[in-house]
Formats: sequence, structure tokens, C-alpha cells
Amino acid sequence: MSAAVSAALPGLLFLRPYAARHIQSTAARSCSPSAKRAYLRFYQTACGLTEATSKRSSPPRGQTMRLCGARLSSSKAGNKAKADSIEASSDSSVVEDRSAVALRVKELADADALHYPRYQPRGDRLSVPQFRAEFDSVAVGDEVPGRRVELSGRVLSVQRLGAKLVFLKLVDEGEQVQVMCNLRQLRTPADANSPSTAVEPAVFKEAARLLNRGDHVAVTGRAMRTGTGELTLAADALPRVYSPALAPLPTHLLDSEKRALRRHIDLLVNPSAAATLRLRSRILREMRAFFEDQQFVEVQTPILADLSGGAVARPFMTAHAQAGDEGEAGAAASAGTSAGSRPLSLRIAPELWLKRLVVGGLDRVFEIGPSFRNEGIDATHNPEFSTCEFYAAYWTLPRLMAETERLMAQLAQAALQFKETPAGAGLQSAAEAGDEAEADAGAAGTVSSASVDSVARCAAGGPFVQLEFIPSLEAALGITFPDLSAPDAYDQLRAQLGNNNGEQDTSDADGGRLARLLDRLAGDHLEPRSFANVDGPLFITHHPACMSPLAKSFVCPQTGQLVAARAELFVDGRELANMYEEENDPAEQRRKMAQQVEDTAGASNNTVDDNYIAALESGLPPTGGWGCGVERLVMLFAGARRIADCLSFGTLRHVVAMKK
Repeated sequence: MSAAVSAALPGLLFLRPYAARHIQSTAARSCSPSAKRAYLRFYQTACGLTEATSKRSSPPRGQTMRLCGARLSSSKAGNKAKADSIEASSDSSVVEDRSAVALRVKELADADALHYPRYQPRGDRLSVPQFRAEFDSVAVGDEVPGRRVELSGRVLSVQRLGAKLVFLKLVDEGEQVQVMCNLRQLRTPADANSPSTAVEPAVFKEAARLLNRGDHVAVTGRAMRTGTGELTLAADALPRVYSPALAPLPTHLLDSEKRALRRHIDLLVNPSAAATLRLRSRILREMRAFFEDQQFVEVQTPILADLSGGAVARPFMTAHAQAGDEGEAGAAASAGTSAGSRPLSLRIAPELWLKRLVVGGLDRVFEIGPSFRNEGIDATHNPEFSTCEFYAAYWTLPRLMAETERLMAQLAQAALQFKETPAGAGLQSAAEAGDEAEADAGAAGTVSSASVDSVARCAAGGPFVQLEFIPSLEAALGITFPDLSAPDAYDQLRAQLGNNNGEQDTSDADGGRLARLLDRLAGDHLEPRSFANVDGPLFITHHPACMSPLAKSFVCPQTGQLVAARAELFVDGRELANMYEEENDPAEQRRKMAQQVEDTAGASNNTVDDNYIAALESGLPPTGGWGCGVERLVMLFAGARRIADCLSFGTLRHVVAMKK
């Protein structure tokens, strides 16, 4: 392969539909056959070069997936092997698709049908859902006279019954409808120069031959209901193709990795994939309505900033190319950025920004948006995810829990209603979808079959079960906790638990040992009670103060321990929401932040946020705060087993692998 051809190859691949623009132009019909053959040679050469280069060995996966030193998985070697297998299967699919595309291009070009015209409706255009709703009352065997409508969408199937009858299955906005093309009822469109005439059998035969699954078409006609009871559009003209599908559209795609890497195909052939994203949209709409009904103000807070406070997590670091302030060159160098640039991080939570707005007089605010944590990927975690947080002045912890029960009931009812619609009918369990490997896995992070019952419990509304953190754990473990505020609380608790029940030793640089030990104990003994066959949706309340540095704390009258005015909602073993009364004492907040910095020494984002402390000095009213992961909610209500199913393009690992 010459250097010139190699250099041109990316352009050829990217421009392949547009390279035929001269064929598709107004003058296309007078374009010489030699010009068309030249284009075909041009395109087939590009496909051949693609096939040759696709078979070459790819660079090591570790080189292409290195992302600011991020740990894309807790098991790097396992993920590298998995990524390599993904890439290999993707390569073979690309080669097969290129060959099929070349054949399809030749077929269409030979028939002078390789066109992408502008859309121009020729009737009263209805979406498929509108068509089904408007003509649902049409009786069997009846046809609606006088009303000529146009439907447009993607062809899902073509059924040719002899030389004079073709049935199409058309999909639009998540719903399907049948189109009947009967040669005896088809006529050509009239124009200023010629009247409408009957379609010639040879023209009908050629049009039917070229129609393919995946084509985008528009067709006019009248509504009718067939003898079998199916609502149908009886076409009165040949379907007009506006975007012919060049690549073959499979009828199914079950392999989970191929589904993630070819997400556009997954959405087309797996009803549950598109239905999950539609449900996500419905959930977000319901959440916004819930807050707006209570006079909340939706806001947008910074994603890029000097500090990424609000949670304990490793941030993604970047830099602004503009010269920084005086004295920042050293900080830039330590962050691995160029001298003079300003080191920045992507936010890990919007909490501190939102509370600044409450200080500023916006008493009820909420935000739905992205957050980023430079950590591992698994069934329920992705470095990029969406959160919903709200803050309301003078809301107490009991009010937060009551509003959570009300919100969950509203969302669950909306999800159940959505599943009854044609667009939501595709939502089903992994076993029903045929993904038996996932359904039988039973691994941590998968949704139990009891999740259906949990959604029903949520829809019924509260009250949910409440478990106090310390008394419930003491009862489960059969011990009495030491003073968890004491400097040696971790050592005392480990001694009581014994080596077999405690947390594995980690380096002191990781810090936060007591909080992590308590969190693990709750995960082992309390969180599993949130499955539907035990207690169902539940709140774990009043965590030890060391676990909640941004929350108000008080001495529990039952245990005498210093605890936080905090609750977490768990459903099916997963945390769905976290809420607490916010610490508004500037001195106490500074002390808690300083203690957190000491406990988690070495964590890059842990520092005392002096600017936030200064904001508190202007007066934060007693405030209740609440946050949840949007994808976690969607997983529950959609019955999804992986967070990847609730993201438009899967996890970061899948996004990075989409390099071809």
C-alpha cells in the first residue's frame, strides 16, 4: 500500500456516503455510467484497504486504555484480557460488515437508488404512536376513507407475497405498525407535468427488491384493520426511501460485549435497550416535576474547579491552558501539567456548590447532572455517572425520609405505567431477553428477581423499615461497640470482632480505617435486609459521626454514641439515596474536615475547603440535603443487571473500546 493511499484511507472511510454526492445531486439522473463505475471502484478499494488493515494485530490494550492513571477496574489483568477479546470480535465484525456494505452499495448504485434526498412530506404526517392512538377504534375489515396520512420510520421487516403484495413492519418513536403495499392500490404522484397513473408491475417489483431491513422510508395511505385484526396503513404510493441502510441490520444481538460496542445496533434490535433509555428519560421527567411542584429551583454548578469536594473519592485531573495565577507553577508541575497552566479536577459531587446557593438565599435547589470519580468499573459503578441532589432550608431528617418515600412511590408508579405502554413493553429480565449467563450468574451487583416486588413495595408508598445503625449492628454481631469517637476506637473494635470478622489490614496511607470497617459491617449485616423477601426497602439511620463529616451530629440517647443526623435508603441490597441534616457550624465543619484529612492522609482531593467554610460564616440555615445516583434508580425500575444498560453508550471501558 502506498504512503499516499495510507494517508487518504481515514478520509475514504469517513466520507464513503458523501463521495457519491455527484451521483445524488440534481444532475444525478444525467450522470454518466462511467462516473458511477468510477465511484464504485473508489469505494470498493476503500473497503478492501479497510479489510486488510482490520486484520492487522492491534496495539496492546493497556496503551490505548491508559486514562490519567485511572484504575478502570479492580482487576487490571482480567480487564485487559477481556478488552482484547472484545477488540478481536469487533475486528471480525467490521470486516464482515465492510464486505456486506460494498455489495449493498453496488446493488443500489447499479439501480440508480443510492440517494439520500431531503425529506419532503406528501401527506398529513403522523408518528406511529399518533397513528395508533388516532385509529385504534377502526374495526376489523374497515378502512378510513378520505383521511390520507403519511408515516415515516425504519423498516424492520419486508415480507414479499408474490409479485403484487408486500408487507412492511415500520418502527418510529419506539412503536411499530404494519404497512401494506398492494400493487392494485398504488399510483404514481401527480405533478404539474403529468397526472397520477397506476404503478407499473416492473417498477413495483424493482422497488420491492431494493427495499431492505433498516431502510428509512416514508409512505402515504389510509388506515385500515386487516382481517386478522392488525391496524395497518394501506399504502397508495410506493414507499420513498430517504436513507437506505448499507450495513446489514441483524435480527438479534445477545452477546453483552458486542451489544455495548455496537450500541446503535443494540438499540435497534433489542427492545429492552431502547426501553431502558426511554424509562430513564421518564424517571428524570418525574423527578423534575416532583421538585418543581415544591418550588425548587433547578441549577447548574461547576464541573471544573480547583477542588473536587463533597465526597471521598479520587478525582480526574486536568489543566486549563491559560496561564494560572502567580505562584501556581509549582502546583501545576506537581499535578503533571505544563508550567503556567492551572490544575483543575472534575467534580465528584456538587454538594458544596449547592449549599453555597442556599447560603445565598436560594432556599430550595436541586441539580441533575454528571459527576466523575477516577475509580473502578463494575456492575454498579462507572467513573462517569449522573446524580440528583437537592437541598432545602429547614427540612429535618424525618422530613427528608418522608419525602423520599413519596418520591420513590411516584417514580415506581410512573415506571409501572411506562411498562404498560408499547414503548415500555420491551423491558424484561435478562433471562427473558435470552442472556442466560447473566441471569444465572448470581454475582454481587446483579438484581434479584425480587426487584419486581421491591418496585411494587415502593409504588405502595411508605413507611419503609428503619434500622438504627449502631443498635442494629450490635444486635447482629452480639457485641457492644466501644466509644467510636475515641482515638483508639478502631483497635478496640477490631479486638472485639476478632481477626476473622474484621477488615483486612491496609496501608496507613489509605486512612479512614474505622469508617471503612463500619461501612463493611453494615454491608454484611444490614444492607441485605433490604431485599423484598426480608424487610424490603429500608432506611439505615444515625450512622456514627466519623462516617459523615458533612452532616450534623448529636449524641444518641439510646447508645450514648456521637452519631450523624443521616439516613441511607437501600433497596435490593443497593444504596439508592443518601440524606442528612447539613453541618452549618463553621468551626465544627472545619474540625470535621480537618479530621477527615488526617484520617484519609494521602487522598489527593481531601483538604479543608476554606472557601466553603467562609461561605458558612455568612450563615447556612438549618438545611436538609439529599442525593442519589440516577443510574441506580433506573437499574431498579428497569430490572437492569448492569449500570452499562442504563448508560447511553455503556461504561467507560466500552466507550474507550469504540475506537474503530
